[in-house]
Amino acid sequence: MANMSPIKVKIPEQEPTVRNKNFKEVALGYTDEMAVEEATRCLQCKNAPCVKGCPVNVQIPKFIKKITERDFDGAYEIIAETNSLPAVCGRVCPQESQCEGLCVRGIKNEPVGIGRLERFAADYKMQKNDKPIPEIKTNGIKVAVIGAGPAGLTCAGDLAKLGYSVTIFEAFHVPGGVLMYGIPEFRLPKKIVSTEIESLKKMGVEIKTNSVIGKLFSVDELFEDDFKAVFIGSGAGLPSFMKIEGENLNGVYSSNEFLTRINLMKAYQFPKFDTPVLIGKNVAVVGGGNVAMDAARCAKRLGAENVYIIYRRSEEEMPARTEEVHHAKEEEIEFKLLTNPVRILGDEKGSVTGMECIQMELGEPDASGRRRPVPKKGSEYIIDLDTVVIAIGQSPNPLIRTTTPGLETQKWGGIVADEQTGATSRPGVFAGGDAVTGAATVILAMGAGKAAAKAMDEYIKSL
Repeated sequence: MANMSPIKVKIPEQEPTVRNKNFKEVALGYTDEMAVEEATRCLQCKNAPCVKGCPVNVQIPKFIKKITERDFDGAYEIIAETNSLPAVCGRVCPQESQCEGLCVRGIKNEPVGIGRLERFAADYKMQKNDKPIPEIKTNGIKVAVIGAGPAGLTCAGDLAKLGYSVTIFEAFHVPGGVLMYGIPEFRLPKKIVSTEIESLKKMGVEIKTNSVIGKLFSVDELFEDDFKAVFIGSGAGLPSFMKIEGENLNGVYSSNEFLTRINLMKAYQFPKFDTPVLIGKNVAVVGGGNVAMDAARCAKRLGAENVYIIYRRSEEEMPARTEEVHHAKEEEIEFKLLTNPVRILGDEKGSVTGMECIQMELGEPDASGRRRPVPKKGSEYIIDLDTVVIAIGQSPNPLIRTTTPGLETQKWGGIVADEQTGATSRPGVFAGGDAVTGAATVILAMGAGKAAAKAMDEYIKSL
């Protein structure tokens, strides 16, 4: 019989005033009993609307049913049938707008904690250290994957299961993409990402790091080396700036550089790792997405006394996950909403001293459907600052598109690819994830990688 509690089983977390001083994971995860209790809230709907909201088609009611039966191994196995990175997705997926957003229980009360249960099943299996490696009959056909982020890893895993000889070419010195350089340790421990990647290696996937496609090899040269198909999942690593006065001052970071220094290069463990990052007493992060929340929460943990989120719209229009906004507020991040930077101020040495801002009000909706922010005349004011982080979006690096003749791209840099298959204008070349859509979510990138793997298999068989 279903548990009709109107609210989710609360997940244990570090106290806000403790966790905002360390990089340990915020959420501590369910115990066995908590997981079973939450799983019994699932109504086991026959039409399973939650599955329709999952970009990688996890059979959600089925794995939750296994948890109610305390068959935690079985729950994991069901998830792993379609999801190559369950421990990652259980932590960073925007479930509230996907699977949980379609949960029947959520119509009147809180939806079932699908993400928390997925994390529980994945962590249980990881702690047992007995994840099964599927028996694969290799076909000897070579395929290339560019980028070891969520899209590339998923595509590679699915192709390996189909028997292909998969090589991933990764520009950084470690695989993982945004999972390693972008998402902080307190949201996604890097050990978990590394463990998931090791599972792919055990399936036969080869990962070549420090391999910048477009410099080391071109896409054309990969085909010359007998790769039968290529998937481009190189992400969106080119930062956007506001193009205002003062952005070249010392103490101004793009969110990419700021988070890469902290997450991938371990600046939070300086001087153990020789990667310092300048953090003053007062820090402003410009933007309202998950990246902005990550940067602000990192700054607080690195010792900043006052950390501000500067966002030109209201909280209702903020694209960040509700959970991330909630955690940031708990951790004493101050939100300056309906506020837009005008210029960044500096001293004679070229260092940041403050930011001139203007208050905004919401006007008519723009092309995105959100109300356009309009400046209030005469409302300018100055915030004293030492550090500014610009987190207003990223676009794909132009390297691959400028070295791949015949590859059609959007004006803003994204690769043009079929939504269903990832096929591009170049035969045998497929693409997905942020390299196509611009900065989006981990799970959407994984869904694109999964779809492309299926299409690549069909393409190769048609040759």
